Amino acid sequence: MSLAPVASAAPSAVVTERVRDRLREERIDPARDPQAAEQVARAEVRRHNDFALARGVAPVDDEGACVRDVLAVVAGYGPLQRYLDDPTVEELWINAPDRIFVARGGVSERVPLALTDESVRDLVERMLHATGRRVDLSSPFVDASLPDGSRLHVVIPDITRRHWVVNLRRFLPAYRDLDGLVAAGALPDEVARMLRDALAEGRSVLVSGATHAGKTTLLGALIAACPPEERIVTVEETFELAVDRADLVSLQGRQPSLEGTGEVSLRRLVKEALRMRPDRLVIGEVRDAEALDLLLALNTGVPGAATIHANSAREALSKLAALPLLAGRNIDAGFVVPAVASCVDLVVHCAKGRSGRRRIVEIVAPTGVVDGVIQTRTLYRAAPT
Repeated sequence: MSLAPVASAAPSAVVTERVRDRLREERIDPARDPQAAEQVARAEVRRHNDFALARGVAPVDDEGACVRDVLAVVAGYGPLQRYLDDPTVEELWINAPDRIFVARGGVSERVPLALTDESVRDLVERMLHATGRRVDLSSPFVDASLPDGSRLHVVIPDITRRHWVVNLRRFLPAYRDLDGLVAAGALPDEVARMLRDALAEGRSVLVSGATHAGKTTLLGALIAACPPEERIVTVEETFELAVDRADLVSLQGRQPSLEGTGEVSLRRLVKEALRMRPDRLVIGEVRDAEALDLLLALNTGVPGAATIHANSAREALSKLAALPLLAGRNIDAGFVVPAVASCVDLVVHCAKGRSGRRRIVEIVAPTGVVDGVIQTRTLYRAAPT
């Protein structure tokens, strides 16, 4: 391997190529052995500086920063890695190579970063490499869960006007239990105790709210608060619920192959989950005919938990009663509405304020059906801010 770099190349670019060569030669996978990759990067940075002055090339001024940059390119996600390493960044999205944003505390900001179309495609392909999913002209959308639990969503032209559009949503460790959410001001301690008691009693909980209101984060915290002896089976289109429990099984749907076969739907997963002896069935998001399968599961006595998009807790119940009708003409509202009222014990509604703060604003409990409308009792309502 030659030590003579191209005179015009930046020091970090020169070191990056040498690190890539060594990783290939020594068969080191930086994703599986990050410490070995870091040792190689540090060695090559020092090696570059040892020979830089003698060969008339620019030395590396900040060796630590250069090591981080090199590792971000060869093992991470390049220029995006610094934001993904930032514990305050909740979400990152790319509208165009030169229009990149992050969200911190629910508030978005544009970052001073400009990429190229080719580099965006390379980053997406690197992200998808370990997921088994693809994005191409035949499948211009993709949802995938990255190894760190982040959710990736990509849309490509000609569905978009010109550029690849990328959303990367992260789930921060600080908010993965109810205590963390209490500390963040998302709910008061007495509400956290109410929810823990409900879960311990085997009640079914529906979490509602608008997009980015914190539904999935709260659902994950509720799962973490379930009694440790419970066996939990989760069903999601894409893995998002990052919960570490000994007796937990996570199931994920699958996209159809290029031939249009092999798809695994949420409805199929719910049916399979019931064969796994769950003490609680969790559906990441209910938005289609799988609502019927959830209701049927709850009617068998299996407690459940799920999220649903809605503008209020009461609207969430109405929507859950309407979605099963999508399953076929033989599904009657006369069965569905009373089933929802009897199977769902609590509806917890989340909202995000203008400041970006996410919190629980309402909790209701169904009390019955009057004239085809589910009646509710309010257990908690947050003070307006």
